[in-house]
Amino acid sequence: MAQRPEDRTTEPKMDPAALYREELFTDRKVGTIRTLTPVKADGSNDSSRQVVYVGEAQLLTSMGAVPITFEIDAASLNEAVKKFSEHAQEAVERTVKDIQELRRQAASSIVVPQGGVGGMGGMGPGGLPGGGKIQMP
Repeated sequence: MAQRPEDRTTEPKMDPAALYREELFTDRKVGTIRTLTPVKADGSNDSSRQVVYVGEAQLLTSMGAVPITFEIDAASLNEAVKKFSEHAQEAVERTVKDIQELRRQAASSIVVPQGGVGGMGGMGPGGLPGGGKIQMP
């Protein structure tokens, strides 16, 4: 069923004062640098805002490639290229820590059997459904 306009809480609207032109640079080996140049609503450069440089790389894992995206504090494309490695390494370290934390949380999560609490009808021995087997999510 389609959502009625009056039921929408927020509508996706672009901010004409926050537009950027995007350019992509790559060495086809290590990664890419995305240059975001601020522009006005008419497409002309907006010199009142700074150009943003965003690095992109991939971390290869046993589960496949994990995309890594990070902002590079630089005043020019040349400076962003020089700082790419340093910022990429920091982003990889942050990502590895985040993955380790997610694994730790998943390993320590409590699995509650389906069917409710013991003493209810239809429960197996010990009040657990299916003979007390733990179900993995």
